[in-house]
Amino acid sequence: MKKKERALIISQTELAAGIFEMRLAAPQISSCAVPGQFVMVGIRDESHILPRPISICEADKALGQIRLVYRIAGEGTREMSTYLPGTSIDLTGPLGKGYPLDAVNEDTTALIVGGGIGIPPLLGLSKALNCTRKIVLGYRDELFLDHDFESCGNIYISTDTGSHGVKGTVMDAISQYQIKPDIIFACGPLVMLKAVKGFAAEKGIPAFISLEERMACGIGACLGCVVKTPERDNHSNVNNTRVCTEGPVFDSREVLL
Repeated sequence: MKKKERALIISQTELAAGIFEMRLAAPQISSCAVPGQFVMVGIRDESHILPRPISICEADKALGQIRLVYRIAGEGTREMSTYLPGTSIDLTGPLGKGYPLDAVNEDTTALIVGGGIGIPPLLGLSKALNCTRKIVLGYRDELFLDHDFESCGNIYISTDTGSHGVKGTVMDAISQYQIKPDIIFACGPLVMLKAVKGFAAEKGIPAFISLEERMACGIGACLGCVVKTPERDNHSNVNNTRVCTEGPVFDSREVLL
């Protein structure tokens, strides 16, 4: 259920160059968030009219807190990175469709694949899944959040530079370690998701992917985040769908990448 909430920043930390972690007291949103959903963050500087969509890294219902991990990508997120503990900001969320937690059981081996700033929402997912988890994380060079995943399953790292783990892509790591999953959950850049979609089709296994698209409203009104689909969308009667409402998580067979 979508809620508007004035949240209080508890802490803000730079995890890696340009990558920030913000913890917020947001009891209403944390009470109903599921892995894969996101929030729209209001920017306090009035020159930035539109809120910024940020995926929820984790939601702690007991503490009434959410954890956001984001990359500075423009002036809005740069402004966010300057906010100090004790600052209050406006949030709308949780928004979108999350990952289907009921798609696994205790006998399932799930492959969880994250690339870059697509890694954060997979942490909450990894902790929530009740199955065997093989977690592949892809970075350009500097690592972040990797230690947070260690309690969730076997971790495999790839980096573009070869500074950590396998030199290459997440697909190179999957191949090198001969990971054989029953299902895939992924979030990351489009080129990575295309590769994951192809791998899942080749192996004949389901894959649920979270798309990263620019969003203006976050509620499906502006149609600024549509992606192509094999089937006609009931909302617009054309072959597309809205990432912010029908997604951001899709069965990979539902979208054309």
